[in-house]
Amino acid sequence: MLVKEVFGIDKPIIGMCHLQPLPGDPLYDDQKGLKSIIESARNDLRSLIKGGVDAVMFSNEFSLPYLTEVEVITVATMARIIGELMEDITIPFGVDVLWDPIKTFDLAKAVSAAFVREVFTGVYASDYGLWNTNYGQTARHKHQVVADSVFTLFNIFPESALYLSNRSIADIAKSTVFNNKPDAICVSGLTAGVPTDNQTLQIVKKAVKDTPVFVNTGVNPSNVEEQIKIADGCIVGTYFKKDGKFENAVDYDRVRYFMDIANQLR
Repeated sequence: MLVKEVFGIDKPIIGMCHLQPLPGDPLYDDQKGLKSIIESARNDLRSLIKGGVDAVMFSNEFSLPYLTEVEVITVATMARIIGELMEDITIPFGVDVLWDPIKTFDLAKAVSAAFVREVFTGVYASDYGLWNTNYGQTARHKHQVVADSVFTLFNIFPESALYLSNRSIADIAKSTVFNNKPDAICVSGLTAGVPTDNQTLQIVKKAVKDTPVFVNTGVNPSNVEEQIKIADGCIVGTYFKKDGKFENAVDYDRVRYFMDIANQLR
């Protein structure tokens, strides 16, 4: 599956629509309720689309601390929110249920998302404890729920985690492609908003020449020129926020400024 077929353009810029804490999350505010979460997401979505991003991805970014097996209430609420926003979604969209690959595909199928991003492979020592995956099981579930057409971005360098292996990132990328046939690979920095290392990005791109590679974190106006030369797409979250702070709402002016630069480079 080609990147342009999914996103309508080569080297797409995907803007993140981070959902506020959801029911069941420790930081959920029941006094404000779902209406506040929906309106916050709607405002961010409209700023991203008006600002010119090529696609948008919804994630439960504020469901901190994250789970690797997400509760049903989280997926149900995300589906409700995205359903409420459908009339505003005019560009390709994707979903990411942090950090649960099975429920990510369930949500993608329920809302007809074009793409997903997740940590599908590997075993990690992480802030969430020992983090294990089983893409064989996930791939079969994806097939069972008839989600085979969903474009799948594999995050092989997840934030807040260390791969429990002495293998190089190049070898990890190669074996991930050989064994799992991802549509694309994502390379990240330490956490959301932290720039992805250009050297690591180049190593991965060289290792899997026929598989698209996306920059997953930390893209901003100062590094986008170099990173977009290497990568096949960029996912942008923190830079688009007011004052470039992770916890803030999306700032239309920052989106527009970044996209003007990206469009010139493309």
